[in-house]
Amino acid sequence: METTHRTTTLEASPPSINVVRQRLAVTREQREFRNDHRGAVVWLTGLPGSGKSTIARVTERILHDLGLQAVTLDGDNIRLGLCSDLGFSDADRSENVRRAAETAKLFLDQGNVVIVALVSPARRAREKVMQVIPAKDFLEVYCCCPLSVCEERDPKGHYARAKRGEIPNFTGLSAFYEEPLEPALLLSTDRESAGESACRLTELVLKQCKAIAVQR
Repeated sequence: METTHRTTTLEASPPSINVVRQRLAVTREQREFRNDHRGAVVWLTGLPGSGKSTIARVTERILHDLGLQAVTLDGDNIRLGLCSDLGFSDADRSENVRRAAETAKLFLDQGNVVIVALVSPARRAREKVMQVIPAKDFLEVYCCCPLSVCEERDPKGHYARAKRGEIPNFTGLSAFYEEPLEPALLLSTDRESAGESACRLTELVLKQCKAIAVQR
């Protein structure tokens, strides 16, 4: 899919000088030792309808059943609460990504595997997530699916509404999407089931978090 670079921002307002970061009573390393696995942030990006939320849910369940501490941050749920004040302008989308990244960092500090399922269309915004999440802890996963297949699926009816003009700035139609250049994993969600994609993603997470021994 051809993409066009757009200028976006992912800059937080400077915190108040009266706010001081508090040390954790239990460190991330101590939690990882107890969990017997490292934490990580797994960032699923892709067009609406490409399968991100479904794959995130299935993967979370698999990891939970394997004994890993895993949590999912879904884009819709984030928009319902934490980011309910944001619209869908380029600036608001970037702020949505920033807030999701900061939230993921809080869960990462607790030693969790954090699965973020978020369209996050701007490449520059996703790259800036790594200013919040250390590169060694960050896995970008691209749910690759042709626009025509996403439109055909249209599980929420959003594509149909966007084509009727009821949803402006809809990613893939009236708003841009920039594909990841070097994702840690590419899931061809038009050619494999959600279960198959989740199994491949689980393998990546286990390699990143479980197979690497936690320093004792």
